[in-house]
Amino acid sequence: MALVFRNARVVDGSGGASYRADVAVRDGRIHEIRREGEGRRPSARRVLDADGLALAPGFIDMHAHSDLALLRDPDHSAKAAQGVTLEVLGQDGLSYAPVDDRTLADVRRAITGWNGDGSDIDFDWRSVGEYLDRLDRGHGGRGIAVNAAYLVPQGTVRMHVMGWEDRDPRPEELDRMRELVAEGLRQGAVGMSSGLTYTPGMYAGDGELAELCRVVASYGGYYCPHHRSYGAGALRAYQEMIDLTREAGCALHLAHATMNFGVNKGRAPELLELLDRALERGADITLDTYPYTPGCTTLVAVLPSWASEGGPQAVLDRLADDDTAERIRHELEDVGSDGCHGVPVAWDTIEISGVSDPGLASFVGRTIEETARTRGETPWATARRLLTDDRLGSTILQHVGHEENVRLIMKHRTHTAGSDGILQGHKPHPRAYGTFPHYLGTYVRELGELSLEECVAHLTSRPAARLRLADRGLVREGYVADLVLFDPGTVAAGSSFEAPRTLPAGIPHVLVDGRFVIEDGRRTQVLAGRSVRRTPREP
Repeated sequence: MALVFRNARVVDGSGGASYRADVAVRDGRIHEIRREGEGRRPSARRVLDADGLALAPGFIDMHAHSDLALLRDPDHSAKAAQGVTLEVLGQDGLSYAPVDDRTLADVRRAITGWNGDGSDIDFDWRSVGEYLDRLDRGHGGRGIAVNAAYLVPQGTVRMHVMGWEDRDPRPEELDRMRELVAEGLRQGAVGMSSGLTYTPGMYAGDGELAELCRVVASYGGYYCPHHRSYGAGALRAYQEMIDLTREAGCALHLAHATMNFGVNKGRAPELLELLDRALERGADITLDTYPYTPGCTTLVAVLPSWASEGGPQAVLDRLADDDTAERIRHELEDVGSDGCHGVPVAWDTIEISGVSDPGLASFVGRTIEETARTRGETPWATARRLLTDDRLGSTILQHVGHEENVRLIMKHRTHTAGSDGILQGHKPHPRAYGTFPHYLGTYVRELGELSLEECVAHLTSRPAARLRLADRGLVREGYVADLVLFDPGTVAAGSSFEAPRTLPAGIPHVLVDGRFVIEDGRRTQVLAGRSVRRTPREP
C-alpha cells in the first residue's frame, strides 16, 4: 500500500452510521477498508494516524464558476481547502464552449463579472471536448487542482446559432442547436444548463428548451436550469421546469434552489410540497443550495431582458440614451424587471462586491443606496454610472434571502450542495471559500439541522448519483480515492462577508486521485485534477 489512514471515523457518504476503520489507498483508489476489530490491519509505506478525524468522500460542488479559475490558478485553494475534489462547470447557461470566434468574444464580455475578461487565458479551444482537453493539460500539462465536470451552456449555444436576438428559432437554427448540444454530450458533458434570467438564454421558450432537453435525455444527461424567477414568480418558475422536463423525459437538477425576496418569506414548504408531488409521480429531480441568505450575480443581470437584446454593446448604448435609461429605471424601480425576478429593485439590498476597473474600487463593499446618498444623487443614477463606467463588469451581493427557507430546503431528500462561487471581485461572496465547511460547522455541529452522516451524503453520494459516477461519492473499496479528512469538532468556514477569502479551519487533508492536494492544512504542489467525462448513453 502507498498509504493507510489509521483509526479514522469513516463517514462513508451513504448516510449510514459512521464507524472506525483503517483505510488503505493504492494506485489512486481505495484498496482496503478494515473496520476496527475485524482482523489484521493493513500496512503501508506511510501510515497516517487519523484518530479524531472524519474520513469522507471528497465533496462535490454541484454549481461552480471556476471555468477559467482552474486554468488561471494552479493553487485553487478556494475549493481544494474546503475538501472539494470535483466541481461542475458550465453553469447558468453561459460558458466558453461550444463557441466560434464571434461567440467567444461575446461570452467573454458577457460574463467578465463571473470569471474576469480572460485576457490572461489562451483560448485555444472551441468545442466542449477541446475545453475538457485543455483542463486535462492545464498548467503545462500537469493538470488542474481538482476534478471538473461540464454542462453544455444553453445560452452560449443559442448565442452561437442566433446571436442575441429575442425571437423563436427557425427550424434550421433549432436543428443546429440540437446538434451542438448532442456534440457536447458525446464529448463528455454531463448535461445542459440554462440561465433563464440571463440573456440570450432567457429568450428561449419552453418548446425550444424541451427540444434541447430531449437531446439531453437521449444521452442520459440532466438539465440544470437557473429558472425564470426566484422572486415574484418563483413557484410558477419551478413548476415550469418540472413540466418541461416531464414532457421531454429528462432528469432535472434545480440550480441554487432558493426562495428569495420578501414575497417568498416563509414559503419554502410550498416549494418542497411541489417537489414531493412531482417525485411521487416518478419525476427524477434533485437540487442544490448554498448555506447563505444573500445571492450573488452581476449588476447588469438585474436589468430588464429587452435592455440586453443585441449584446453588451447594445446595453451600453441604451444606458447612454436618457429616454431609454428612464424606461429601464421605471421597469426596475416601479414595475419589477424580469432580470430582478419580477420584484421592484431595492437598492439598499444591492451591495457591490467587485468591479473590473480598479479605479472604481470605492464602490465595493457599499450598497447602491449608500453610495448614491454620499454622492447626492438617485440610486439609479449611481447604478447607471457604474454600469457604464465599468463596462457592465460589476458584481453584486443581493441581500434578499431568508434563513428559515435556507434551513428547510437543505434538509430535503433531494438536496445537494453547490457553492455558486464567483471567485472574481474585491469582495466576493464568502460561499466561494466557505460553503462546505459552513454546512459542517454551522448547520451540523452548531445548529443540528443535519446529522454529520446525513450532511456528508448531501455533499458526496447524492451529487455523484446525479452525475452518474459509478466509482465516486462513497468510501468503498475500489472507488477513486478522492477523500477529505476533517475534524468534526473544529471544522468551520473561515470566510465571512468581511473577509471572504479566508480559508476554512479543521480540514487538514484532502486527496484527489489518491494524492494529497491539502496536507497538514497546507496546499501542496500536486495537480491531480482532470476532466470527469461521463460516457454518454447513445440515443
